Amino acid sequence: MEERLISADSHVRITEDWVKERLPKSALDSYEQAVRTLKEFELEQRGGEQRSLEDFGDLAPGARDPGYWDPHARLAAMDRDGVFAEVLYSELSAFRQFHLSGDHWKEVARAFNDSLVDFCAVDPARLVASYQLPIIDIDHAVSEVERLAGLGARSVQLPNYPGELGFKPYHDQSYDPLWAALSETQMTISQHLGLKNSLFDLYRADPTPYKMIFNLMPGVMIVENVSLWLLTGVLERFPKLRIVFVEPSFDIFVVWLRQLDGSWSRGRDRLFPGVTKPPSETFHEQIALTFIGADHHSLAQRHEVGIHNVMWSTDFPHPASTWPNSRSVVESMMADIPADERQLIVAGNAARMYGLQAA
Repeated sequence: MEERLISADSHVRITEDWVKERLPKSALDSYEQAVRTLKEFELEQRGGEQRSLEDFGDLAPGARDPGYWDPHARLAAMDRDGVFAEVLYSELSAFRQFHLSGDHWKEVARAFNDSLVDFCAVDPARLVASYQLPIIDIDHAVSEVERLAGLGARSVQLPNYPGELGFKPYHDQSYDPLWAALSETQMTISQHLGLKNSLFDLYRADPTPYKMIFNLMPGVMIVENVSLWLLTGVLERFPKLRIVFVEPSFDIFVVWLRQLDGSWSRGRDRLFPGVTKPPSETFHEQIALTFIGADHHSLAQRHEVGIHNVMWSTDFPHPASTWPNSRSVVESMMADIPADERQLIVAGNAARMYGLQAA
């Protein structure tokens, strides 16, 4: 029987029109204003340049496939690629819009997440969304977790840098009810590689055609996120909480975990109150990483990261994606990987994390 492949990181284009269709009329103006405000801000940050995935042309063929935006076509695109199931991340960073939507932010957040619910409803056994959680009000965030859990949700995505949006850092105890709810419902938290506003100085200076110097930097800056999770004690206080870092550089993680362990061993509670064991130990217990299909170097570091902490992905439809040749890429890249390790990487770990069928 052919082995199943589960992509722990793929993408879907949820459009603003999808969100509008699910909004009450009273919230439309507020949402449209939030969209305009965010677009104006991002355009200014990019020095007036407008870019989209379509600009990559043949480097991102999946961006022209209807599976990018249509759920039925998505299943066909997955079949073509030999992929059984995918964890889906929206290209639209809606959590950058929620707090700009005035008194209607709750309706906007629900409409956005309902768009993902409807997309995945075509085949919930194969399509799993990472929903974007509004953190404007923690009590409401808890209720949204409970609502989504009742609809079968298994993952929520949080902003990487909450301070940019005017929110407290995640180690603040005001989030404790949210961490408790996510632990209780066994929903994972995703921290997808993303941009930080301070990087846009580099964007404007980057002379490369596709701004690739700029695009490489988030993989380095992700150490800020992992440090705040590991060195503040929040994960030890909530040992059932699970974090998935999506599209990071394994190199950075391996080196940085050594740095964190070294700093902790020298200072322990004096430097890091509430952290009672080496950060790498908590990492291996509560954090997982994804890598993109043809990344041989990350695969080679699977034991340093932890064989149960590694999840393969196609990154459809981005330029690094292995679509539509993912199965042949896996066959070639993992030819010398022991069968038990291979099964965990391409399906087993993701199946355990997201409640999917690995075989």
